[in-house]
Amino acid sequence: MAEEIKTEKNKTRKPKKAAPKTEKAVPKEKKISRTMTKNEWDILSHPLMTEKSIGLIEKENKLVFIVNLKANKVDIKHAMEKAFDVRVDDVTTMITRKGQKKAFIKLSKYNSASEIATRLGML
Repeated sequence: MAEEIKTEKNKTRKPKKAAPKTEKAVPKEKKISRTMTKNEWDILSHPLMTEKSIGLIEKENKLVFIVNLKANKVDIKHAMEKAFDVRVDDVTTMITRKGQKKAFIKLSKYNSASEIATRLGML
């Protein structure tokens, strides 16, 4: 008959769970933007003129700008409203392969992107 071999299980210690925090979270103070400057052109670098951006101007009432890498969407919105005296509905940003930040700025239905593009010499 075969002998029965008994082995001990590996005794590993489990880390103790941290005690639940009883302190209430302190509300964060309103964040002051790092890129807010007196000049809105420090945020808005230059408009982007490609076939796709011209199509967005005509079809979706959007302008495309290359902007400062440190600028956030709120900064871009305020800079656009201050520079061109328009109302901005939405800002979408992306980082390109070249390392630039591209902002797609959708204007309200009361403002025309084609008028601003004409003022900038894009159309």
